[in-house]
Amino acid sequence: MNKAVGQHATDPRTGESRLNGPVEDLVQKLLDVGVDGAGPLDGAAKVADKALRGRTPEQAVAEIIKDHKRVAATGGFVTGLGGFITMPVALPANVVEFYLTATRMVASIARVRGYDITRPEVRSAILLTLVGADADDDLLRRAGVLTSGRLSSLASQHLPASAVMMINKGVGFRLISTLGQKGFAKVVGKGLALVGGVVGGGMDYYLLAKIASDAQQQFPATAA
Repeated sequence: MNKAVGQHATDPRTGESRLNGPVEDLVQKLLDVGVDGAGPLDGAAKVADKALRGRTPEQAVAEIIKDHKRVAATGGFVTGLGGFITMPVALPANVVEFYLTATRMVASIARVRGYDITRPEVRSAILLTLVGADADDDLLRRAGVLTSGRLSSLASQHLPASAVMMINKGVGFRLISTLGQKGFAKVVGKGLALVGGVVGGGMDYYLLAKIASDAQQQFPATAA
């Protein structure tokens, strides 16, 4: 039996609402696997804590970005997850891998900078970093959320579950529509077919670098 879009339950770990439906399931997979980790894939908290060993916070951020750029360029991290990655929508494996990589990178940066990545508002801010500033403003306005211009101000708020759900669902729709309208999957797929992944890997590297730059601006270090 198919899940009805709009039904929801509460995640016992974070208190955030979990919507049931293809787009919502995509978002939940990014949170469950990209932020929290699954199987052989370390979660963002472990990645951040490891990067901080023997490094300053900014050195740790640089190390996190470098490692995730390498993963984006070379690929192969989704294949090690096996049954943990069963996507509810028909996305190419390289697209799933890119967004999981980006989510974990942003969450790790936020953790190093002092944000509690178990809080629903912080997790929504992490997801919003994936879709760009213009989309951020639109999605936040639709959810009736005011910010000071940085997603870190969203992370400091205490939002009703309905607002968090609306933001997260909006991110999911934006990701899917971007794939369809801008041809991201088609372009990457063509690159993989023509040159053995060089174009696809290079594009992922470029896009991940842009998200990393945005994440560093959106999640400044919190006050000690």
